[in-house]
Amino acid sequence: MIAVYDEAGSVVGAADRATVYRDGIWHASAGVLVRSGDGTRIYVHRRTDTKMVFAGLHDCLAGGVVEPGETPAQTAVRELAEELGITLTAGTTLPLLRTISWDGEWHGKPMRCHLFAYELRYDGPLRHQPEEIADGWWWTDAELAAHLADPTWPFVPDTRILVEGVLG
Repeated sequence: MIAVYDEAGSVVGAADRATVYRDGIWHASAGVLVRSGDGTRIYVHRRTDTKMVFAGLHDCLAGGVVEPGETPAQTAVRELAEELGITLTAGTTLPLLRTISWDGEWHGKPMRCHLFAYELRYDGPLRHQPEEIADGWWWTDAELAAHLADPTWPFVPDTRILVEGVLG
């Protein structure tokens, strides 16, 4: 089950993930842009080919959908630990980087999502969740921007829009 939102961004209920994706129901996701401690590099990864949405695409947010009763900030912390093995100490809050609402399409069906992006400066070890992340590496803002300039580069579409205003 995942939290269901209205178009304005308010929680209005919950539904099965497959139903939300099939019917293009508004929902929310939260992710974390992981930058190196000095801020010069961003962690980029490729999603596994078995993901329900955006399978095999690249992304620079470790994240996922908001569950019922969960805030986007809680989702971001949970997903950071699940996908990259980065566990934050209790009480740590991540700065909100940017939010967007994406009314897009995936495989010919509507995909509507409110995206909450947070940022973390981090130089510690990373551990990929093998079901979610196939590979990952560090890139500078310029390297990521150069890849994003190619509209055919396989990158998660809502994150592509979100990072346009974030890269230096």
